[in-house]
Amino acid sequence: MKSISSRLKAFVAMAGTGMAGAVHAVQDLPGGPAVNQLNLHPAVTRIAQEQHFLHWMMLVICTLIFVGVFGVMFYSIWKHRKSRGAKAANFHESVTVEVVWTIVPFIIVILIALPATKVLVAQKDTTNADLTIKVTGYQWKWGYDYINGEGEGLGFVSTLDSSHRAMSDSGDVRNAPVDYLFKVDNPMVVPVGKKVRIITTANDVIHSFMVPAFGIKQDAIPGFVRDTWFRAEKAGDYYGQCAELCGKEHAYMPIHVKVVDSAAYTQWVDGQRKLAAAKLDDPTKVWELAPLVARGEKVYAANCAACHQANGKGAGPIKPLDGSAIVMSTDHAKQIQILLHGAAGGAMPSWKQLSDTDLAAVASYTKNAWSNKTGQLVQPSEIVAERSK
Repeated sequence: MKSISSRLKAFVAMAGTGMAGAVHAVQDLPGGPAVNQLNLHPAVTRIAQEQHFLHWMMLVICTLIFVGVFGVMFYSIWKHRKSRGAKAANFHESVTVEVVWTIVPFIIVILIALPATKVLVAQKDTTNADLTIKVTGYQWKWGYDYINGEGEGLGFVSTLDSSHRAMSDSGDVRNAPVDYLFKVDNPMVVPVGKKVRIITTANDVIHSFMVPAFGIKQDAIPGFVRDTWFRAEKAGDYYGQCAELCGKEHAYMPIHVKVVDSAAYTQWVDGQRKLAAAKLDDPTKVWELAPLVARGEKVYAANCAACHQANGKGAGPIKPLDGSAIVMSTDHAKQIQILLHGAAGGAMPSWKQLSDTDLAAVASYTKNAWSNKTGQLVQPSEIVAERSK
C-alpha cells in the first residue's frame, strides 16, 4: 500500500541521514504519542483515569495469581522430584480443597467484574450532554457536524495538512515537525469541562474514532450510528487516529481535538459562524472564470491534492486529472456526478458535503489547470441541477 511504502521510504531516508550524523531528533507530542512510550496516554478525562486504574489493578491481580500458582507448581516439582526419592502419595479427593479452589476464583472474578462493569456502564452513558458532535469517517478524512449545544449548525471537514503528506511522500523527514502526520487543517474544538457526546458513522467503509487521552474508541460504520462521550478536564491539544484499517490512506487520517476554555470556545463559534455565512454563496450567481478558478485552486489544495497530487498527475490507482478525458469533456455532468457520488469501486469518495459553489469552483479549476486549459466554466447552478437527479 502507498502509505506503507511512504513509511518505508521515510525510514530509509532517516537511516541514511543517521549514518551521516544528522538524525532528526524525535520529540514527544503533548496530547499525542511520546518517545519510547510504554504506558497508556496521560488521562485527561475521568473515564480514562478509571480505565488506567482497571488496567493496573488487573495487571497486579493477574501477576500475583501467576506468581502464586507457578511458584507452588515449580516448588512442588523441585521439592518432590524422583531423584530425591520422593514417592507419589495415594489419596482421595478433598471436599475442602474443591470448595476453596471454586470459591476463591469466583470471589476474584467478582472483585474484577464490579469495577469493570461500573466503568463500562459509565462509558455508554451519553445522556445529558452539553454538546453533541456527529463524526463522519471518509476515505480519508473526518467530517464534524455540531448537532446540539453551543455551535449547533456548524460543520466542516478535517484533513491532514498537505505539507505533511508531501513530506511523507518524499521520504525526507529530517525537518519533520513534532506533530508530523497529526496536523490537520480544521481541528475539532470543544470546551473544557463540558460533556461532549460523539455520534459516529461513515460514508464509505468502516473507520474508528479514537483519542487515547480521552479513553474513547468508537467504530464508525456506514449505515449505522454509534455513540460515545468524553469530558476533558484539562485544556490543550489532543490527538488520535483512525484505528480501523480503512484503505491505502489509513495512515493519513489523524484526529486533532482542541480543548479550550468557555470564553475561547464562544469566540471560536462566533468566528466559525461568520466564516460559514461568508461561504453561503448564492447558487444562482453567475461567476466569471478567473475568480471561480482562483477559489477552485484553494478547494483543490484542501481536499483533492492529497490523492491526485498538486500537479494533477495522480499516483498508482489514483487517476490523473491532467489530460483526463472526463475533466476536459464539454459534458460537465460526467465530472459533476463523480464529484457528487464518487467513482465506481470506491477509489474516490463523494464530495457532496461541499457547497455548490465550491464544487463548481474545483471543477472549473481542474478544467483549466496544468495542461488542460479548456477555458470551460462550470457554474454553481449546474451543480444544483445535478444534485436533483
